[in-house]
Amino acid sequence: MNHNGNNIESRLWAAADELRANSKLKSSEYSVPVLGLVFLRFADHKFQVAAKELEGSGGGRRSIGPADYQAQGVLFLPEEARFSTLIQLPEGVNIGAAINEAMRSIEAENPDLKDVLPKTYNRFENSLLKELLKTMNSVPMDIEGDALLANWNANCCDAVATIELVAFL
Repeated sequence: MNHNGNNIESRLWAAADELRANSKLKSSEYSVPVLGLVFLRFADHKFQVAAKELEGSGGGRRSIGPADYQAQGVLFLPEEARFSTLIQLPEGVNIGAAINEAMRSIEAENPDLKDVLPKTYNRFENSLLKELLKTMNSVPMDIEGDALLANWNANCCDAVATIELVAFL
């Protein structure tokens, strides 16, 4: 099922509104962390799809590992770095620290990303991060190509530009 780009756009706007209303940061300070969460959400989705494809292909003494995911063009995500793990963190856990650690572990498993991912989530309140994770979790993963910008394609925008625009507004 392909979802309407307007629905996704409205969810991204909701995330930006949440940050504007509930953080002490300027929009230029929270745009990168929001993009980091978008990255993490989509990386987790691709990882989960690859995990299903790889399931059962290990067999014998060989277990499935990071190289198997990377051979499929997918980032290997350690358990603690998966969006699906972060969204289920129990009440009271320092979510900012957990997301920072998730980004560090992704960089450790994927050297091309070393020192690239944002690790400033401790600047946000736990309640705000929980809401942002929920908002990102509500974005459907069955969109195709430029569906995110279906209504903006005529203006030659791409997904990253849209997300940056939403995060900066």
